[in-house]
Amino acid sequence: MRADRESCELLLAIARSTDGEQIHRLAAKVGDWDSLVQIADEHRILPMLFLRLADIGAAVPLLVREHVRIEYERNMFNSLANAVELITVLKAFEDKLIPAMPFKGVVLGASIYHDLTTRPAGDLDLLIRYEDRARATTILLERGYEPTTASPTDITPAVYDYYEYHFERATDGMVVELRWRLTQPRFRFNLGMDWVWPRRRTTVLGGAKVPDMSPEINLIVLCTHGSKHAWSRLIWICDVAQLLASSPDLDWKEVTSEVKKAGLGRALALGILLAHRVAGATVPQTILRRFEADTTVRLLAKHIQENLFDAPGSTPPGPIPYSIQLLDFRDRVGLLLSTDLLELSERDLAAFPLPKSLHALYYLIRPLRILCDRSAR
Repeated sequence: MRADRESCELLLAIARSTDGEQIHRLAAKVGDWDSLVQIADEHRILPMLFLRLADIGAAVPLLVREHVRIEYERNMFNSLANAVELITVLKAFEDKLIPAMPFKGVVLGASIYHDLTTRPAGDLDLLIRYEDRARATTILLERGYEPTTASPTDITPAVYDYYEYHFERATDGMVVELRWRLTQPRFRFNLGMDWVWPRRRTTVLGGAKVPDMSPEINLIVLCTHGSKHAWSRLIWICDVAQLLASSPDLDWKEVTSEVKKAGLGRALALGILLAHRVAGATVPQTILRRFEADTTVRLLAKHIQENLFDAPGSTPPGPIPYSIQLLDFRDRVGLLLSTDLLELSERDLAAFPLPKSLHALYYLIRPLRILCDRSAR
């Protein structure tokens, strides 16, 4: 659905936490409330929309107010249910001496928004150690969950790009995702429990203390996740902006050091630029200038910002895939060399049919095809 200008302006004002008077003026200009509500839902900011419009009154049609209120209350119920289930699962894991780090979801709402109902309730995401996956699976099976992917005993570290395991409970639709790493294996640094657990803090969720990522780690995770999905939802940009607002003492030296080791510098830079440009996040000028100096990141941020509502998730056209542009030079080379470059396959021959006399050209074409294939995974 193509967003009209008035709807876009109101949603961006909400993302920027604009004052109530300005929100009231922008709401009065909205002509298609059905479209606005649908766009807000697609970008997962419907709870924010309700909270900001709650005191406006006549500027919002009665039916729209009722619809948004009902959706907010439904999300509130789901958030509370998720919180209760998360606390219970974490306790079951703790009893079996299984460390588990929750991330995103209700924990993020509680830790940076200080309100677990501000964000839509989604899946329960838990990071565990690879060696604990069988015992964690047993606990979830006992709680009525069923696996929706291959058995974890079939998954080994050698399986390319496999680093998560999904469960669903039919009785209430609750979904749990177990992960043993936060980034795909293409990255040279394993962002797993050994990375997040030593720096953990605690967050109060529903009256219980649960483990939570440090602000520095959380920022990297949010930027990595948003960049992986080309920042197709406004809520992900709002999350980064809210984390920055809630962490005035953020250790930027630690953040930049960690992303340099992990090869995630451009993912971080892209998330920070979008949080600043779209959601009005306050960023130290030295950090902002450094990220703005990267032409690739600057152009990616410009494209995503301009297409946020009309073509969310779209990436700039060009010969280099978006996900490859996010990698630094070292990881681009590593990704390319992870496949036997000198061994032609039938896919190479089929992709660019050439006479046998010109087969030597395949050794020039093959690296580009591998990059395109890997970047799409």
